[in-house]
Amino acid sequence: MKNKDGKSKFITKDILNTAILESFKKLNPKYMIKNPVMFVVEIGFFISAILTIFPDVFGDKGNNLRIYNLIVAVILFITVLFANFAESVAEGRGKAQAETLKKTRKDTIAKLLQKNGDIKTINANELKKGDIVLVENGDIIPNDGEVIEGIASVDESAITGESAPVMKESGGDFASVTGGTKVVSDWLKVKITATPGESFLDKMINLVEGASRQKTPNEVALNTILVSLTLIFLIVLVALYPMASYTGVKIQMSTLIALLVCLIPTTIGGLLSAIGIAGMDRVTRFNVIAMSGKAVEACGDVDTMILDKTGTITFGNRLAADFITVGSSDKKKLIDYSVMCSLKDDTPEGKSIVELGNKMGCSIDKKRYEDIDFIEFTAQTRMSGIDLEDGTEVRKGAYDAIKNRINKLKGVIPDDLEETVNKVAKLGGTPLVVCVNNKIYGVIYLKDTVKPGLVERFQRLREIGIKTIMCTGDNPLTAATIAKEAGVDGFIAECKPEDKIEAIKKEQAEGKLVAMTGDGTNDAPALAQADVGLAMNSGTTAAKEAANMVDLDSDPTKVLEVVEIGKQLLITRGALTTFSIANDVAKYFAVIPAIFVSAIPQMQVMNIMKLSTPHSAIISALIFNAIIIPLLIPIAMKGVKYRPMKSEAMLLRNMLIFGLGGVIAPFIGIKILDLLITPLVRILNLG
Repeated sequence: MKNKDGKSKFITKDILNTAILESFKKLNPKYMIKNPVMFVVEIGFFISAILTIFPDVFGDKGNNLRIYNLIVAVILFITVLFANFAESVAEGRGKAQAETLKKTRKDTIAKLLQKNGDIKTINANELKKGDIVLVENGDIIPNDGEVIEGIASVDESAITGESAPVMKESGGDFASVTGGTKVVSDWLKVKITATPGESFLDKMINLVEGASRQKTPNEVALNTILVSLTLIFLIVLVALYPMASYTGVKIQMSTLIALLVCLIPTTIGGLLSAIGIAGMDRVTRFNVIAMSGKAVEACGDVDTMILDKTGTITFGNRLAADFITVGSSDKKKLIDYSVMCSLKDDTPEGKSIVELGNKMGCSIDKKRYEDIDFIEFTAQTRMSGIDLEDGTEVRKGAYDAIKNRINKLKGVIPDDLEETVNKVAKLGGTPLVVCVNNKIYGVIYLKDTVKPGLVERFQRLREIGIKTIMCTGDNPLTAATIAKEAGVDGFIAECKPEDKIEAIKKEQAEGKLVAMTGDGTNDAPALAQADVGLAMNSGTTAAKEAANMVDLDSDPTKVLEVVEIGKQLLITRGALTTFSIANDVAKYFAVIPAIFVSAIPQMQVMNIMKLSTPHSAIISALIFNAIIIPLLIPIAMKGVKYRPMKSEAMLLRNMLIFGLGGVIAPFIGIKILDLLITPLVRILNLG
């Protein structure tokens, strides 16, 4: 559900109702033991509840002790509920998104192609990996697969949200199709590559529901620290009881339980799972499928990013920017010949040459060349062109290919040709040399434009210590120019697939975590080698299987945002952990002096807040300990705002905001609660 601004609401009525119900279901000790900190709180609740019925089990005596024990038990129960509620809200947001995705997964019918050529209509759930299906205009693609025949437009809006249909055809990097998408023109034969229940849509539904989520290594490590702190405080309280008895202070069992709950890190213990689920939720709402929580977390630790130039840093379509003559050639003739040999060139480059030529006064009669055969560009010849009826051969192509052609035809290489080619290359462009028979007329300057805003984004990454490396097949001069214009830290020119793997291994050998994007089969080894591999949904199945994240929007630059989401997840966890531990320190100095001040008057110096009675101090601290959890849920869900900065500056900022804030908040909150609770304590005569 979205608000008027088009943004997703933090919590809806349905999510709220479901979260409340789930909060009670999660009280099952079998579930609670997975969160040791909150499990200790639940045990404390059970003991306090028993003491409410049998107040003198441990020999405790006092005015209206049963009421005091009941108050402690109720607050502890609410504390556990609030922790469960935080996790349930995070899961509820994911399940709401999953329900939206499930609507795209209808009871799809598949047209199975049998070996004899007949078509058998079956339910999509009956398809097996390797089956071949026919999908025609208006059909829903029954499962993930590879196009093996045909060409068609596919509407992927149900999954990606992008309204513009995507062209799919066999071969190349755009042969992969996703189950649940719709064919809107022509037909395709698709080889199924996933078994029912294991498609990318199914994986995404499982992940956003939290069904497949496992705790990440960092989360496990932090959980171990929290358990250790809990055990330490438990030992402290066990030692505190005889010390109190020695000084003449009688501490009731329910007070000891309350004191333990106040001192152990319940705040982060209650929010830890919610933070992890919310991190996954933010990634999936960004239309990225993360194969595990570990992949999302790894994004936050990335040190180096390997980026393709074409389509990622630049738009990828090299467009004609100018015609440059060499030797004594006439510019008008250069323009005419350039347009002439590009009329049937359907590539973006060819079309841009014709368009620029027309703007610059091309005078040829295009109808004369309609029946002329076009000689297409090949990797072997590295040139294209036309052969006219009078035997004239017009070619445009790479500098060295045209140079070799002219040498074979005994032509003359203009003295300024190499200088012109290098000049274009230094500008970050691609030079196409134009020749007619054995004469070179000049150079077409093709320019690949750097995407706007990338310079600033690379600067943001640099500020947080992430190095960017651009990979390109361009020559070193062109690569250096584009790298400088884009603001990347390094580049690999004339890059081959194996060069990407070597670059990744080199960075990893230095102890760095590496992220990269890719969409082709030749990118699969590098995607598998990288710590964070982001594959394009439009890419091949091999690339998607090798990566640990898949971008449903097929936007290569999204890796930049994904890294920021990972950073935000780690920052949020660190910030709230800092706040929680600071809270515990503050509660310690707020409660302990209030308990001992009657027996040890010297401790009055430490009773900064001047709390009224030991019981009011305990109850106030317990209430604050409970209500701080739901108050922090919005931060856990939305994440601490990400600001690009060095780790040292980030640590200092978190210490000032969440560390200092975590110390101050309990002093203020507990004092206010004490002022409100003291009259009730006196009325109930709790002592």
